[in-house]
Amino acid sequence: MMQTRTRTFLSLAALAVLAACSPDTTLSPNGAAAPDASMASAMGQSQSYLHARVCPGAEVGSARCHSWVRVDAKGAPLATTTPSGYGPADLQSAYNVAGATATGTIAIVDAYDDPNAENDLNVYRSQYGLPACTTANGCFRKINQSGGTTPPRANGGWAQEISLDLDMASAICPTCKILLVEASSNSFANLSAAVDQAAKQPGVVAISNSYGGSEYSSETTDQAHYNHPGIAVTVSSGDNGYGVEFPAASQYVTAVGGTHLVRASNARGWTETAWSGAGSGCSAYIAKPSWQTDAGCARRTVADVSAIGDPNTGVAVYDSYAYRGSSGWMVFGGTSVAAPIVASVYAVAGNTSAINYGSYPYSHTASLNDVTSGSNGTCGGSYLCTAVTGFDGPTGLGTPNGAGAF
Repeated sequence: MMQTRTRTFLSLAALAVLAACSPDTTLSPNGAAAPDASMASAMGQSQSYLHARVCPGAEVGSARCHSWVRVDAKGAPLATTTPSGYGPADLQSAYNVAGATATGTIAIVDAYDDPNAENDLNVYRSQYGLPACTTANGCFRKINQSGGTTPPRANGGWAQEISLDLDMASAICPTCKILLVEASSNSFANLSAAVDQAAKQPGVVAISNSYGGSEYSSETTDQAHYNHPGIAVTVSSGDNGYGVEFPAASQYVTAVGGTHLVRASNARGWTETAWSGAGSGCSAYIAKPSWQTDAGCARRTVADVSAIGDPNTGVAVYDSYAYRGSSGWMVFGGTSVAAPIVASVYAVAGNTSAINYGSYPYSHTASLNDVTSGSNGTCGGSYLCTAVTGFDGPTGLGTPNGAGAF
C-alpha cells in the first residue's frame, strides 16, 4: 500500500506570482487540489495540487460562481487532451444512480454566455459514451433571461462554470434534457430573472444554481424568485468555508454543501468527509422552514444535503473557450459540482411535482449517506461547522444514496 505523500508546491515566490497574475486567482480552502481518479480514487487518498477560483469576487448585489479549477504555478488552468478526475461512472457509482433513466428537463442558470456550450457538452458526452444532447435532437436548448435566443456577452470564467454544470447534469442523468438559461450579468437581479424564466419553460423539473454572494436584508423578499412549487431548485452553499450566502439561504431551495469523496474498501465502495471549503451556518435574515428542527440556529440553516465538492477529489470537465489561454480537459471542484449533481438526482427521482421545497430529504434520510467527520471552520465545535451523525451544516443530512430521498 502506498503511503500518503505530502507534496509542497507553493513557495513564497510562487504565491507572489499567483497574486500578481489575476485578481481571481487564489488558493483553494484546502491549500490545493484534485487527484487523478485513476490513482487517488483507487487508493482512497488524494494528492495536493494548486487550484484557483474560476470567477472573480462579486460586488454587492452580485454573485460569483462556486467553482475551482486546477491550475499551474502561473494561475493558468491546467488543460489536457484526455480527462482526469472523476467521470460519470464514478459519480453514478458513488451516489448509487447507475443505470437510472429519466426524461425531465434540468435547467442550468448561469451568468453571461458560453459560445461553445453545446459543442463542449457533446465532447464530454461522447468521451464517456453518453447519448448526444444537441439542439437538433431536442435534448439541448439555450436561452437568455428573457426567453429569447440572443445570448448575452461572453465571459471566460462563467463559461467554465457553464461547462461544469452541463457536464455534471449529464453525468448523473444522461437521458434528461438540458436547458441552459444565461443571465445578462452576475447581478442577483439578472440571475433571479433567469431562474423565473427557467421555471416558465415546459418540462423543467429541476433548476440548478451554482453561485452566491453575501447575505443582505432584502433577500427575505428577493427569495420569492426561487419559489417555484413543483420544481426542485438547488443552490450551491458556497466555497468560503463556514458562513452563509444567498440564495442558498432561501427557504425555497435545497442548499447543497460539499464533501471530500474517495474510494474505500467498504460495502459502498466510497467514503466522504465534509469539505473544508463548503459554506454552512445560520442565516442572518431568513426564517427557519418548518421541516428544519435543529436547535442551534433560530433561522434557516445551511446546508440541506451535499455531494462532492472538494477540488482535491475533483471531476473531469471539458471546456474549449480558452479562459486564461487554456482549453481542453480540466479538473474542477467546488460546491458548483454538488448543486447540479443533486438537481439531477431530483430529476432521476421524478418526484418534484409532489415535493415541498427542500423538505423531502428530511423525511427520507434512509436514502442518504450520512457524513460524520470533517469541518469547514471554527464555530465553537458546533454542528453548524462540523460534520456529525445526522444533520450538520457542511453536509446537511448527507449525500444521495440512490434517488429515494429526492
